[in-house]
Amino acid sequence: MIWAVVAASLAVFSWKYLGYLVPERYIKGWVRDFASRVTVVMLTGLVAVQTFAVQGGLAIDARAVSLALAAVLFALRVPYIVVVVAAAAVAAILRNFLGL
Repeated sequence: MIWAVVAASLAVFSWKYLGYLVPERYIKGWVRDFASRVTVVMLTGLVAVQTFAVQGGLAIDARAVSLALAAVLFALRVPYIVVVVAAAAVAAILRNFLGL
């Protein structure tokens, strides 16, 4: 599975890199849309795997709570650094005091 993630990451990187090299007149609208969607899908997949997967199984722990908090804070348009610090603090508190 790790090879699939690496290959997909390289594919996304190549799409982004080619976007800078190819002149604008050669890029069709559907190619631009596809490249932007692939990037979002890859990031979403990586976040999901890193948040919920533990040794081939599903786990709901401090990472899931931190991710939910980050989603709420982003929806409220809180600055990025505040979201990162708040999510890290919540994860640390949950792991330290509740053992999650």
